[in-house]
Amino acid sequence: MSKTSRPLPVWADILLIPLINLIMALLVSALIIYLVGENPIEALKLMIDGAFGSTEGIGYTLYYATNFIFTGLAVAIAFHAMLFNIGGEGQAYIGGLGVAVALLALDQYLPFWLLFPIAIMTAMLFGAAWAAIPAYLQAYRGSHIVITTIMFNFIAANLMVYLLVNIFIMPGSMTPESRVFAENAWMPSMQAIFATVGIELSDSPLNLSFIIALVTSFIVWIYIWHTKWGYEMRSVGFSEPAASYAGINTKKVIMVTMLISGALAGFAGINEIMGVQHKLMLDFVAGYGFTGIAVALMGRNHPVGIIMASILFGALFQGGAELSFDMPTISKEMVFVIQGLIILFSGALAYMSKPWIEKLFSFFYKDISKKDT
Repeated sequence: MSKTSRPLPVWADILLIPLINLIMALLVSALIIYLVGENPIEALKLMIDGAFGSTEGIGYTLYYATNFIFTGLAVAIAFHAMLFNIGGEGQAYIGGLGVAVALLALDQYLPFWLLFPIAIMTAMLFGAAWAAIPAYLQAYRGSHIVITTIMFNFIAANLMVYLLVNIFIMPGSMTPESRVFAENAWMPSMQAIFATVGIELSDSPLNLSFIIALVTSFIVWIYIWHTKWGYEMRSVGFSEPAASYAGINTKKVIMVTMLISGALAGFAGINEIMGVQHKLMLDFVAGYGFTGIAVALMGRNHPVGIIMASILFGALFQGGAELSFDMPTISKEMVFVIQGLIILFSGALAYMSKPWIEKLFSFFYKDISKKDT
């Protein structure tokens, strides 16, 4: 029996399908913008200019992208073991708590070069610890990881309220936030880094965390596809019974994978707490954990795809803010609709275009084969 389609090459699955989904989302968004009485082409130009038209815009775009890379990697690495980690929001929240605890305790005594690795370790440890209980419940008690990680998001949010109101609040303040860290505990901004080599950049929240995100992406790529542990993780994802039959300790793989996933999400605390806010405060994660799910889906759970999808979503956040400012008819809520459409087409409808693309590739493959014969 002849097949009607052949599998897509890796580049088509990682790049072509997300691009087509993005185009479809933008077309639907353009229709909505047109219906509210604005020019879709002009709106697109404003968004692109707001996101990439200045060093300030690029800085904000990459700042948002940094958080999305961390949370997207967290979702992706869990998904390779067929674990749908919805808890990136809570894990990033608690990761930021770990960073703040370390810096509040040590910023008066240690220089930056010592505080920096300590902050990274506490972000990873706190994020991993918050993922450990759902991981254990999945591996040893059969509780579904989606349910437990969602529950832990709510627990994390309420825990942070309690801690900030009762423990970390700055004495005499009515705002639930800690004191500002000493300046030796601040992550260097990209503006300061480039200034050392004579390059002037506009002020933005972009900081060294973006470089950490890129390095982390490379390490995750190595881990997933070039280590024994990554092979075991992917084996469990393909078929847990088959992996167990082959001698792989599936419970251990689930635990380790979720711990790594939580640690990756915790890195978002480095960017926000050490790099931008310089204090512990409520709601600093701002939905980055949930957006990371769409980023991972759009990036096909591959670090390269995740970086590209993160920059896209960063551009949507920054460009959308500029759009709502320059086009009052398009409110902030309308920008959320555009973002939601892209998440819809990239996530829930991710493979809607795949069948006809496979048929198209098969047609061209057969046509080329006939010419060769």
